[in-house]
Amino acid sequence: MLSAEQRRDGIARLLELPGLVEEAVRGLDDAQLDTPYRDGGWSVRQVVHHLADSHLNALIRMKLTLTEEHPPLKPYDQDEWARLGDAALPVAPSLAILRGVHERWAALLESLPEEAWSRTAYHPERGDITLDDQLSLYAGHGVHHVGQITGLRTRNGW
Repeated sequence: MLSAEQRRDGIARLLELPGLVEEAVRGLDDAQLDTPYRDGGWSVRQVVHHLADSHLNALIRMKLTLTEEHPPLKPYDQDEWARLGDAALPVAPSLAILRGVHERWAALLESLPEEAWSRTAYHPERGDITLDDQLSLYAGHGVHHVGQITGLRTRNGW
């Protein structure tokens, strides 16, 4: 179980993520956005769209955890989603999604009473998970992907 301070830190990390992603892609042209961050990896554009997809799902999963008794949380094939047609769009729509989702997500999490954090759900790949577990996972998820983008920028001198 997370402490109140760890929760506040996790929520703060969620709130700052959209700005970090925007900064990470600022000034990149289409060729740079379509460059994979590593051999065989997603392009920068796909990473940004993945963050929007993933964090939309995360908000919904948390709401299910809060409103249902031990709900099943549906996984999805993120690699297949990264190949869908909307992953070729400009990054602006996904940046807007991240801004809105993260603002709502943080407001939701900040409103929770202590007992809510121990509510559980079942994820087929992770097993039983609490709301605390979900916060821990997603507080670091976006930062990890921002590091992929900024690492590519550093390596390529962008």
